[in-house]
Amino acid sequence: MNTDPVFGSLDPSAADLATLQARLATAAAPDTDVAYITMNSPIGELLLAATDVGLVRVAFQWADEDPLQELADTISPRILRSPKRLRQVAQQLETYFDGTRRQFDLPFDMRLSRGFRREVLQALQRIDYGATASYADVAFDTGRPRAVRAVGTACGMNPLPVVIPCHRVIRSDGSLGQYGGGTEVKRTLLELEGALD
Repeated sequence: MNTDPVFGSLDPSAADLATLQARLATAAAPDTDVAYITMNSPIGELLLAATDVGLVRVAFQWADEDPLQELADTISPRILRSPKRLRQVAQQLETYFDGTRRQFDLPFDMRLSRGFRREVLQALQRIDYGATASYADVAFDTGRPRAVRAVGTACGMNPLPVVIPCHRVIRSDGSLGQYGGGTEVKRTLLELEGALD
């Protein structure tokens, strides 16, 4: 063990690190624009990030981009891991994954989506738990029935997958189609919700 005559042990325990991190999170809270945590789930590790407005990002562990860098570039570089600020989000996701929650009751910060993409995300929130809709159905719901391909793009760029249910959008022929988390994750979510026979 490394020691210092003034500070003592230079190899802090996990409990010491957790205590220090909690104190730093509390002290930095007024100066933090984005709080985040990671959580384990049946579909892999998820990164959750929130601002004072609400949940701003849910990212899969295998995402192509670095979600924290994306948040630093688009919202603010003042980002801090803060389990306390995201406790409610994590709890709601846990109850969703264990099958006892059918709807999320969370504020969202939608600033990562604009224009038609935001309209699509609003339409996605109208697809009931246990149901699916086609890309054409969602395009029709937005008032732009010919924008089927743009709906697919908007679903693929959904910054809040799972909680804004782009996984409920399937092809008109009944096949699953693409999904940011992968087809197997999409299938898992739809099976969890009882939307697949």
